[in-house]
Amino acid sequence: MLNADAPVHVLLTGFEPFGGDAHNPSWPAAQEAATLLQERGVAAAAALLPCEFAASGPVLDEALRRHQPEVVIACGLAGGRAAVTVERVAVNLQDARIPDNAGHQPAGTAVVDDGPVAWFSTLPVKRVAGSIQGEGIPAELSLSAGSFVCNHVFAHLMSSAPAHDVRCAGFIHVPWDAEHAPDGITQTLPAEQLARALAVAAFQALDPAPDLDTPEGTLH
Repeated sequence: MLNADAPVHVLLTGFEPFGGDAHNPSWPAAQEAATLLQERGVAAAAALLPCEFAASGPVLDEALRRHQPEVVIACGLAGGRAAVTVERVAVNLQDARIPDNAGHQPAGTAVVDDGPVAWFSTLPVKRVAGSIQGEGIPAELSLSAGSFVCNHVFAHLMSSAPAHDVRCAGFIHVPWDAEHAPDGITQTLPAEQLARALAVAAFQALDPAPDLDTPEGTLH
């Protein structure tokens, strides 16, 4: 059993439910992925983040301080997407269509005052997406993590990673899990696939090889 404060190679994070939902598949996926990594001999831990603009960053920072990870993969729910999406860019913008779980609803403010316009993920995003696809799990690259708390955490992570000696960090969105999707949601994946996708991503991130040099952009 991993000590709660032990250093780890990989830290995965997920979110609590938000927007009136009773479940958020990102958290059990992060937990199960950490277990899968531990079973393969990789020291890994999972941390639950509040779906709140103000509180999520400090909770993430505490997890970074406690675990001193080499790799960090933050995970969130993108309801309506049909695939695991590996995010490439965190923007320095928070513009919330709905309030967060604390009732906060920023409208066009910066995540990090005086910070850059955006940060690129340092995950090998093309290798990650391709390896997840190789497991038979739908996966895509994405250029937008939105402007809600997921993007806030992504931007905060990329801004603070150097101070915590994190070598490789990024964000992955998961669709609803088939086991808990609300009525009317048809774009889902089995919970087991969500967890396995995150574990595959972590193994790719631990590999110091460069990312693939293949053209995989979009036209619009």
